[in-house]
Amino acid sequence: MSQLVKICGLTSADMARQAVDAGADMIGLVFFEKSPRCVELAQAAEIADAVRGDVSIVGLFVNPDMTRLADAIAEVPLTHIQLHGTEKPERVELIGQSFGLPVIKAIGVASREDVTAAEDAYGAYADMLLFDAKPPPYASRPGGNGVRFDVDILSEIKGETPWLLSGGLTPDNVYDAIDAVQALAGFEGVDVSSGVESAPGVKDAKMVSDFIGAVRAAASDYMDKDA
Repeated sequence: MSQLVKICGLTSADMARQAVDAGADMIGLVFFEKSPRCVELAQAAEIADAVRGDVSIVGLFVNPDMTRLADAIAEVPLTHIQLHGTEKPERVELIGQSFGLPVIKAIGVASREDVTAAEDAYGAYADMLLFDAKPPPYASRPGGNGVRFDVDILSEIKGETPWLLSGGLTPDNVYDAIDAVQALAGFEGVDVSSGVESAPGVKDAKMVSDFIGAVRAAASDYMDKDA
């Protein structure tokens, strides 16, 4: 069972190429001005063109208007839209229908009740869910804060909609995180941003490689135990 690996917040074509060469399945481009990983459209197009056809290209937006989405999709060959704000379920559905791209809805969680509420609200409208830690009170952005959450809160997940695990993952902890959740219904893979950086917005090639290696090892060991 191979798990998807999404490397989010790439800011250069070289970083994207390194991530793909290391085995990433998805890359994320951030279109949120408050993030240190935010990219302009021309920059995003250059990054995407460097890896187009080799990887899924996800555009991350926070409460975007339709013009913002249309402009990005016209310039950048996105394969997915990720919504990381307070978008309502109907808005998620409208965006997916309007642009014809799969939508990933990111949701901050801190309890089993949060997970249940997220599934109930968005499961029928998003193509995939992404569970992240709720941002701390001081945070200026909804994700990419390097904060973990207790994955035990996912233990009762229904998993009718595929989902990714995010929130404070690093090369050192992702193996154990996956080991704790990969038997759960709907689990598809992991998402990382700050956990593989040497500085905000600067991905470290070795950390990316080590992270992906740990993900693959966790999946392989799970298969061996299940055999």
